[in-house]
Amino acid sequence: MRKYVIVGPLGSGKGTQSALLARDLDIVHISVGDVFRWHVKNHTKLGAQVRRIMAAGELVGDDLVEGVVRDRLDQHDWNYGFVIDGFPRNSRQAEFFLEGYDIDGVIHLDLPDGEVRRRVLARRYCSRCGMDYNLIADRPTEEGRCDVCGGELVAREDDTEEALVERLRLYHEKTDPVLELFGRKEYVVTVDATPGVDEVQRTIRERLALPPPL
Repeated sequence: MRKYVIVGPLGSGKGTQSALLARDLDIVHISVGDVFRWHVKNHTKLGAQVRRIMAAGELVGDDLVEGVVRDRLDQHDWNYGFVIDGFPRNSRQAEFFLEGYDIDGVIHLDLPDGEVRRRVLARRYCSRCGMDYNLIADRPTEEGRCDVCGGELVAREDDTEEALVERLRLYHEKTDPVLELFGRKEYVVTVDATPGVDEVQRTIRERLALPPPL
């Protein structure tokens, strides 16, 4: 069984890299952000609360995040392991995780703030089917329209200049101690996230002594 945590700023490719690992290693990809976005999209009570927090560029509180993660991991559909992204985001969440789950490694995707800004402000998603796009590397055939369903492409509510500045500040303030904590246990491998997806994935595999990508 393999259990990994992937950490990095927004736009660093956590979801993409996690999905590639999960596919090849037959483990479950758990995205905390996707769980919250599902609640937002389906207009649940939790979703309304999360939407207000995200629109303000703030991070969801510890109790809320820990509850969601605990409920997800309690499903025990990860017989061969998991890779989780979007958690932990601070020292308290890291302690919660370390106390309950043995992990095999923490993947730190390192990305300069300038590149974070460039990538994040280019993100779009389809307002109809939810398909993700990036106007830098994955532009739609028709400007502003989804290639899959023709729906309008829109930016996430929290992908604004003002919210991005605050989210980056919070990321460094909260996540640097997490990396220090995991680093003391020699769990952390740091990977440069600026190259292309395939190169980053190869480097992750090398650093974790895993088989190369299929």
